[in-house]
Amino acid sequence: MKKVLLVVFAIALSVIFTFTSSVLAAETSNGAQIFKDNCASCHIGGGNILIAEKTLKKEALLSYLENYESDSIQAIVYQVQNGKNAMPAFKGKLSESEILQVAAYVFQKAEQGW
Repeated sequence: MKKVLLVVFAIALSVIFTFTSSVLAAETSNGAQIFKDNCASCHIGGGNILIAEKTLKKEALLSYLENYESDSIQAIVYQVQNGKNAMPAFKGKLSESEILQVAAYVFQKAEQGW
C-alpha cells in the first residue's frame, strides 16, 4: 500500500511540475512579447534610454523599487501599473494579466542579468 501511494504521489508531483513549468514558460514568452511591444523602445536589453541609471538590472531595481527584495514581482507590477517620472503608467493600456506577465519577464531577465 505504501509503495502504491508513493508511486501515485511521485506521478502527481511530476504532472504538477510539468504543468507549472509549461505555464511559467508561456507567461514568460507572452511577457517577452508584451515587453517588446511596449517597453523595449526605452528599456532595450534592460537598459534605459531616458535615465541611464534607472535600468531594469537587478542591482538598479534593488536600489529604487520599494519592496523589491520582499516582493519583487509585485514591486515591478506596481511600477508598470502606475509609472513614475518619465515612465508612463500602463494600467489603462495593458490588462492585469499582461502587466503580471511582463513583470514576471522583467524579474526573470533581471535575475539572469539581462
